[in-house]
Parts: sequence; structure tokens; C-alpha cells
Amino acid sequence: MKIVDAEAYICHFPLREPFHPSWIPGLPSHANSAVILRLMTDEGIDGVCSGVAFAGEWKGFPELIKVFLVGRDPFSVEDFVQVLRSAKVIGFRAWFVEIALWDIIGKATGQPVYRLLGGARDRVKAYASTGELRDPETRARDAVRLVEEGFRAIKLRIRYDDIRRDLAVVEAVRVAVGDEVEIMVDANQAWLIHGFGPYPKWDLKRAMTVARELEKLGVAWLEEPLRMRDYEGLATLRRFTTVPISGGELNDDLDDFRELINRGCYDIIQPDVTFAGGILAGRKLAAMAEAAHIIYNPHTWTNGLGLAANLQLMGAIPNCTHCEYPYDPPGWTPEGRDAMLTEPIRIDGEGYVSIPSRPGLGVEVDWEKVRAHGERVL
Repeated sequence: MKIVDAEAYICHFPLREPFHPSWIPGLPSHANSAVILRLMTDEGIDGVCSGVAFAGEWKGFPELIKVFLVGRDPFSVEDFVQVLRSAKVIGFRAWFVEIALWDIIGKATGQPVYRLLGGARDRVKAYASTGELRDPETRARDAVRLVEEGFRAIKLRIRYDDIRRDLAVVEAVRVAVGDEVEIMVDANQAWLIHGFGPYPKWDLKRAMTVARELEKLGVAWLEEPLRMRDYEGLATLRRFTTVPISGGELNDDLDDFRELINRGCYDIIQPDVTFAGGILAGRKLAAMAEAAHIIYNPHTWTNGLGLAANLQLMGAIPNCTHCEYPYDPPGWTPEGRDAMLTEPIRIDGEGYVSIPSRPGLGVEVDWEKVRAHGERVL
């Protein structure tokens, strides 16, 4: 089997309401923007993948990557990972392309990817991952509604200038949902986007102060409390608190996670297969984490195709406990998040997400929507 052609679209799927992500203060999102790539083989099997876009920054990428793609065997994933490492050297962090190879491999073998890579589970507990900063009363009402919808775990963003405001949100939600619902908190300090609005910068002492208060509130984990390569600070914080420390969503490739694991920075690592090497690298990272008794719960805040790819890894590995389910209406909903799919990915009545079980990534792209909201760039 050989790859014979490719097509790519830069899409901007409109959101129902503007969404105000806590990680980019001052820059609301009006669309779910993505580059969607399809690889075609000489046996009539296609593979798809998607990467995050903001504007038209990927316009020059597809033609370049096509030079590396056409004529290659999609089963030669290890070889292609080296190609993507080469692309990174010249400025293209395009790990998500590897996912299309696994979509092809799964379809060619008639199996979902997770069964090819280990088949550890067919569903995983979801946590509703909220993305905006909201006052305590509003977040408490949101949390009650999420529990009524079936969620048994909720992640909150804590990114106010005043620590007391952050803690008030967590406390209000804990009172509203009780002790049976898991609460995670995300400080979004690992990578800071400057230039659009003010944001707090945590240091180790602030992280320690927050962690000590979160212990009293029974928080399941504290995410990204310090910079992504503050190895010493993260390790010190982890030793200091009983709250599990998590992170790693934008750390890159195997050597980066080797440092995080060997230096004892995290109880839970969260690489995203679209950002950190692809599905094969994710499987390797999961094994590294398993050997160190570390949980691997992937980051998934990209779009429906990215969520599907990470779900396939979650289904394959033994040390995954939760699925991040990006959901913060009215701006961020399954319909907007998964706009490129024929059907949104949803939770079941027990608050779990089923691993898509059809061959490949297990989901189907709605190419009419892609063409209606996208510009073809390849």
C-alpha cells in the first residue's frame, strides 16, 4: 500500500456563542478553527487527521508535507515519525499528521486503533472540562447542571489574579455538587500567551499556597501549576502536597517527557497525541509512565478528530483513568467542537465516553461541512 495523494482544508466552524478561553485572556473565539488533512492510498483507503488552527498559518504546510508523504507506505509509522521530526526542525510541528496513518492502518485491518495497540478498555470516565473563568455562583450552577447531564467529574479553570477568587470558585462548586463528584482544577501556567489581556504568573510559593487549600477541598488534581519545563519547581511542589500534580499537554516528544518522569514532576502526565509525537509516541509515553507508576490522561482540547485520536490511545493503555471532555456551553459544545464529524462524541448515562469502535479512528468526517466552512489549501 502506498500514499498517492492528499488534500487539506483550513476550516473555521462557527460557534453558537463567543467562547472566552482562560488560557488566552482577551482573545475570544468565534469559531472552532482547524486544518483537516486526508491521505489517499492506492488501495482506495483514506486516512484523516486534524490540527488546531488560529487563522491561515497552515497555508504553506500541506504542500510541503505532501512532498514527504506521497509514495510512502502508511504502515511504516516509525519511519514517518522521523520525517515529522525533520519537519519540526524547519518550523512545522505537525505531529497530528501521524494520526492519519493509524486511521488508514485501522481501516485496512478492519480494527479500531485501540484494539491494535493494546485493547485495555472500551470506555473511560469523562470529566467535563470547562474553559472559561466564571464567578463562583455561576460555576456552581453550571456544575449542578453538568451533574444532572450525567458527569461525575468536572474540571475548573483557576486563573484569577487573586488567589481568593480562584479558591472561592472551587469551594462553591464543591458545596454545590457534594463530595461524590470529582473536581479537578487547571491553572494553565505551563505555557503563557502574552499580548491580548492580563493574566497571573504563578511561582512556586503561590502554587504551594493554592495546593494546600485544595487539599482541604478534596481536589482530584492540580493541573499545570508552573511552567512546562520548571522541573525543579514541579518536583518540589509534588513532594510538598498530597494533591496530585498533572501537566504536559504541550510538552514535546519523548525526551521532554523523559525529563518530567525521571525528575518526578507529575503524578499524571497529559500529552496530546496531536501535539506530542502522534499515537505511536503516545503509546511509548504511556509505557514510560506506567513503569514509573504515573497515570496518563491525555489532553484533548482540540476538536472532534483530536478527541477521537486521543480516545483511541486511552482505549489502548492500562494507566488511563479519565477522559478530558471539553464542554463549556454556550460557547463550547459537542456540536461546535465536533463540527467536522457526522455525529458528535457524547457521554453515556453513567458519565463515560465509549471508545469509537469502527475501524481506524472510529469516526466519520462530514466532508460537506468541511468544504462549506473550509478553504482548500492542497
